Amino acid sequence: MTITPTIRAELEKYLRKNGLSKTEFGHIAGLNPGTVSGIVTGNKSISVHQLDRITGGMGLEPDHFHERYIEECIMEEPLNWKRIRPFLYRCVQFNRLDCLQRVVGMLLDNPGYFPHLFVIAEDAFKKGYNEAAAYLYENIAEGEKYQHSDRLAVCHYRIFIIQVGDDQNRNLKAATKFEDFVERLDEIDQLDALKDLANVYRSLRQWDKVDETAKKMKQKAKVQYSMKHQQKSREREEPDKKLSRPLFVYISYADLLRASVCEAQGDYQQALQYTYAYANLDWVRETDEDTKHWIGLFKHWSQANILAYRLLSGDVGVLHEYLNSIDVSSDTIQEDRVTQLLNIMTAANRYKLGVNDILKRFETEIASFSQRPSSSDMYTQQVIPDYSALCGYELAYYYLNQGMYDDGFNQLFGAMVKAHILNNETYFINCIGLFVRFKVHAVPETKTEFYNFIEKVWLHNVEKSGNADRSE
Repeated sequence: MTITPTIRAELEKYLRKNGLSKTEFGHIAGLNPGTVSGIVTGNKSISVHQLDRITGGMGLEPDHFHERYIEECIMEEPLNWKRIRPFLYRCVQFNRLDCLQRVVGMLLDNPGYFPHLFVIAEDAFKKGYNEAAAYLYENIAEGEKYQHSDRLAVCHYRIFIIQVGDDQNRNLKAATKFEDFVERLDEIDQLDALKDLANVYRSLRQWDKVDETAKKMKQKAKVQYSMKHQQKSREREEPDKKLSRPLFVYISYADLLRASVCEAQGDYQQALQYTYAYANLDWVRETDEDTKHWIGLFKHWSQANILAYRLLSGDVGVLHEYLNSIDVSSDTIQEDRVTQLLNIMTAANRYKLGVNDILKRFETEIASFSQRPSSSDMYTQQVIPDYSALCGYELAYYYLNQGMYDDGFNQLFGAMVKAHILNNETYFINCIGLFVRFKVHAVPETKTEFYNFIEKVWLHNVEKSGNADRSE
């Protein structure tokens, strides 16, 4: 069996090989010569700061000695949080999950370490080290599963945010599991949690869940808003400081969500009633710039959605007014454009409208459909990709029925890819059905591309399910 040299032995060997004295290496590494001497002779324990200096002085990768540090300076000595804490931060920083797991595994039997691990998890989460943060949150949650602390609920909230991604089946499982912990969060934190949960259910088209979650959010937000403006609340911490948006937004956004539920169910009259509700914000008392910004957004959304619901309900005469409202809004964000185009294409296919000229206005948006929006906002991250996939299908349906086969098959293939990424079986099957309907118009290269992709998806599913390939 090969014996791995200790950190001290490696350092001593390095000094001999390079003809360096302890004083000379100390200058190179930024360490006191006495400290270097104490480390080499074994008379001094090595701190994480000193480990960093030694590793840098030897020209090695920053995490080169991490495994040996665990064995020599953590496992062989009494547990010392002052030494362990900075080492765990290094493990997170350098994505050494193997080392993180080894050390954390030594601490889990002592619940006293959970608050300290939680702080590290929160820092890792804020800096985007999601894999390390998820590992920490999961272990803290498991260790405190019989507690009813805010920390346990926050762990599950963070795990939910980290787990939500492209796969809609996985998203549904994450949302269902997290839903049980929302009420355990701080009353203010519940608002952002409900907003995020509602948008995930919205992307999954779980409309009953969206409606239920929106109602809870509005009720809780109204209570907090009332408390904020009570005379005695002046002594309380401003709730807005803990929220991602001004407090009034959660009240109005609940109406917007409920309008989207009615839209999906084809109840455009009720959708309009909710839209009129969030269009009227005269009751908002704040006058700061952030509040003005959000009031402007709700005004823009309500004006556009009132026209959209009229259009979708069959009032096709408002189509050009809807287009004019889009053109006037020069600051319209990309996410709004996707929604607007989806509304237009849905109406065009439903009521047999010709919109070729209109589509020229959206050439940039259509060309950018393949780009995944980069945002931590759950609506942009989850709902917009769903809308984008559905819009691709509606575009393909329109082009193919118009005899524009090249454009139609291009959009259809893009929609199939998005449906596969989202793991949305309904969208994927609809795309296959549309392809079968028009395949007689596809050139051989297009057919080959589609069949190859369908086979690739099939093989992927076979492999994922563990079933043997019975194609022979």
